[in-house]
Amino acid sequence: MVNDNTANAQEAKEKEIEAIKSRKPRMAICYDFDKTLSPDDMQTFTLIPSFEIDAARFWEESNKLAKENLMETNLAWMYQLLHYSKFKRKSIRKEYFREIGKDVALYKGVEDWFDRMDKYAEKQGIILEHYIISSGLKEIIEGSRIADKFKRIYASSYYYTPDGVAEWPAQAVNYTNKTQFIFRIAKGIFEEYDDRVNDSMPENKLYIPYENIVYIGDSATDIPCMRLVKSKGGYSIGVFDPEKDIRQKVYQLFNDGRINYFAPADYSSRSELTKYVKQIIDSVAAKEKMKTEQMILNVDAALFNSMKALEQMYALTKQQAPKKMKKDMEETIREMKAFIPGNIE
Repeated sequence: MVNDNTANAQEAKEKEIEAIKSRKPRMAICYDFDKTLSPDDMQTFTLIPSFEIDAARFWEESNKLAKENLMETNLAWMYQLLHYSKFKRKSIRKEYFREIGKDVALYKGVEDWFDRMDKYAEKQGIILEHYIISSGLKEIIEGSRIADKFKRIYASSYYYTPDGVAEWPAQAVNYTNKTQFIFRIAKGIFEEYDDRVNDSMPENKLYIPYENIVYIGDSATDIPCMRLVKSKGGYSIGVFDPEKDIRQKVYQLFNDGRINYFAPADYSSRSELTKYVKQIIDSVAAKEKMKTEQMILNVDAALFNSMKALEQMYALTKQQAPKKMKKDMEETIREMKAFIPGNIE
């Protein structure tokens, strides 16, 4: 009987170790969009001009609306756009936004960046996922040439009538509430309405460990996400326009401890950004390999811990416990000792 139990336990242990060895760790890269993946501000350079609106005047009116009514600034411009659409008798439809998205400019190398990084991560045994966390308009990003590269696009969006006309802001993403999406990605609670994201979750139950998250952004609006990711052991990268080469922001972010790296927003295969992200993937892969070895060691260590706990329970209850219970506990302790490798007396 003992031999049968030991054989079954050995088989179960081998299966557990095999499952640990075959696990595929996940990693996420989260991106802002405007000035991070695209050199343009989608509202100022694409959306607003499409309505034949003067951009400077639009933002002046939008900011005034926000100030006078204590509105969140993103809600203000989204409302203002609806106001102009009615004034100009030009309905805004989701298809209209997505059509605009096709023309959004992208930095060098962006279009093949995702496949290249995925392949590199795969070689290191890592499943790499990409996410957008942007204050820009979700519908425009969904129309861009890279929309299908992202597992999720978190951005501002409209509520649409049954016939597809934008009627009211449904989601306004700003620099502070951006951080909720880091928690959603880490916990695997992706839907914006799901308030389980506020529930506590043990580190070993996370969909993606915080230390396996990278955030790439360009400005002060990205600071909360940059700081959160870096404080949790992940990596934050500040980027700047390669042509303008204006580096004040990234220098300040680096000096303030908000970011781990900074680089031009050049996503081509030989760029500094590619080099840094590959180094991060290598680091994550190395840590995950060490984590795998620790998980394997924990199989026997956890069994030893359970055996010691059972011994303590037996010592406390043996005077009062029925004979059969004492006998069962003694047999279980003997089996556990026989199964645990090494001298444990």
